[in-house]
Amino acid sequence: MTSFAVRHISSSKPISAGRLSDNTARIFNIQRYSLNDGGGIRTVVFFKGCPHTCPWCANPESMSSRIHTVRREAKCLHCQPCLNNADECPATAMERIGRDISLENLLKEVLKDDVFFRTSGGGVTLSGGEVLMQAPFALQFLTRLKELGINTAIETAGDANEEMLLKVAQRCDLVLFDLKIMDTEQAKNVLNMHQPRVLKNFARLIAAGIPVIPRVPLIPGYTLEHNNFHAILDFLAPFNLPEIHLLPFHQFGESKYQLLNRPYAMKNVATPSERDVELIRQLAINAGYHVITGG
Repeated sequence: MTSFAVRHISSSKPISAGRLSDNTARIFNIQRYSLNDGGGIRTVVFFKGCPHTCPWCANPESMSSRIHTVRREAKCLHCQPCLNNADECPATAMERIGRDISLENLLKEVLKDDVFFRTSGGGVTLSGGEVLMQAPFALQFLTRLKELGINTAIETAGDANEEMLLKVAQRCDLVLFDLKIMDTEQAKNVLNMHQPRVLKNFARLIAAGIPVIPRVPLIPGYTLEHNNFHAILDFLAPFNLPEIHLLPFHQFGESKYQLLNRPYAMKNVATPSERDVELIRQLAINAGYHVITGG
């Protein structure tokens, strides 16, 4: 098995994303040609930093708002430049996770895909981490995209200041809103999430006429439990929404925890069976939803 090690950048103390200017974002990936996360062909920008502690997170590199480097031990030559500066690593064993990018440069990056947006009805989706941790930047960026006629979306857990969420969402053609653990105490203890605020913000977006699609990760022992999913359906019932997305748990993120030298709480958890997912899917269909499985 390939071994990994992680080191924080040693040249200076990493800064948190909250200390960036409103014209600079901290991201860790730009994914092109995505057919999920909104309609058409999309470019997804992943923002770094998340206030939550979901044990099943498939992007653990998104949790910290700090930029850090990882060392792939199998490729490492153990030379001094490599240990001190990822840019000088002759064996490409060092990888920097996260980078700061200006608004103008991020626009240039996503506009490379403009032809795909125009021909497919796609656009740009801001994801994370939690994009609302960098809401002032997101607000400006989405405004610029809308001025250019580009379809916009965000993916969020909605656990943020109501007015800032509303301002960001008003620049979106779609909000993909994750609903996870409905029990208030369990959500707080497991996810570090303020569930009453999440539900209030969801209702606020609907009241403002913003298109919202609820998305539910199906996690064994947590959200896959029928009482939790029934609670989600009960909460959603008054809004008469047409569509819901189900995201079955997978183990694709396990190697990232190894890369980051972080324990992975879900290592021995089996992925949901087809029967498990189908039972949840049928509950949603019976409640009147068009169901998309897998986002």
